[in-house]
Amino acid sequence: MKIGFVRRGHSYTGGAEAYMLRFARSLDSLGHSATLITSGEWPEDRWPFGKILRLPAKSPDAFARAFRSAVTDCEVHFSFERVPGCEVFRAGDGVHASWVDRRKAFEPHWKRLTRVLNRKHARIVALERQVFDPLNTKVVIANSRMVKEEILSRYSYPADRIAVVYNGISPALPGIDRATARQRFGIDPSSFCPLFLGSGWERKGLTTALRAVEMMEGTQLLVAGRGPADLYGSSAAKFAGPVREISDLFSAADLLVLPTWYDPFSNACLEALSAGLPVITTTANGVSEIIQPGIHGEVIEPGETLAFAEAMEAWRHGNRCLDARSDCLALAAKYSMERNTGETLKVLDNVTLR
Repeated sequence: MKIGFVRRGHSYTGGAEAYMLRFARSLDSLGHSATLITSGEWPEDRWPFGKILRLPAKSPDAFARAFRSAVTDCEVHFSFERVPGCEVFRAGDGVHASWVDRRKAFEPHWKRLTRVLNRKHARIVALERQVFDPLNTKVVIANSRMVKEEILSRYSYPADRIAVVYNGISPALPGIDRATARQRFGIDPSSFCPLFLGSGWERKGLTTALRAVEMMEGTQLLVAGRGPADLYGSSAAKFAGPVREISDLFSAADLLVLPTWYDPFSNACLEALSAGLPVITTTANGVSEIIQPGIHGEVIEPGETLAFAEAMEAWRHGNRCLDARSDCLALAAKYSMERNTGETLKVLDNVTLR
């Protein structure tokens, strides 16, 4: 099958990029060909799977217009962007209209006013509305039931044309030993260490994580990812910045805490589980659909700082985090890249047959 991957821009730490590379690698091993349809930012050496077709467009609107006039030899276009006219759209970023509503719960009033004046979000929602028009997109892939329900609640898109395919990951790479990892990131060997991993710190609830940890004794929050560390200063946190060897982060940590306000399905949570770490996250994270509270971690309402502190306190006692390791590894093993590739290929195969 000749598959066109549609993605504007590029980020070395982006979840969509990481998933695309994993999926393209799986397709390549199965004999399929993949063309990347992107803008000028994507590095040439980060797509070893086939051709790169670059469209001269920077904004989402311009990219969508450029795609409509582009000529490819692909049998199916698999889009990770809100681009009308692609046969398959993977809603890996969730539903933007839902995110705009959710963020009102935690952002200050002045930011809401600024956002109203900034037409960026309105333009994205307008593109989203076109993508979720059944005349423009044959099939939508949602990476959680949460996302599927949001699509159905906001747009007139047929439920039987939305496939839920959970994210998949490759086997976790071994990290350095715990003592070396803690020394690398400046974590006290005797401290309880929750890990916060990801970019977009406001959306992912870093403020909640910091406040919860500040309620606890003998606890250091390890924060990794791209963000304005100077705006989140706390004596209870160590900021590692972007870290490529995330297995070393998992070696240093006792569990992952992600008090996110909106995550369609957090790859960081699945990666932590694959390293044997329990996950404490929110009901606004699609990964909560696969977590069994008390076994693999906990699921809490967004913004509930005290509840996060209490949950982490409960997990720090005895060897509870270590005892959960086998259950966490077993859960992550169910969501392999092989499973994701197989389920996604079924969707793409059905589209080419229509």
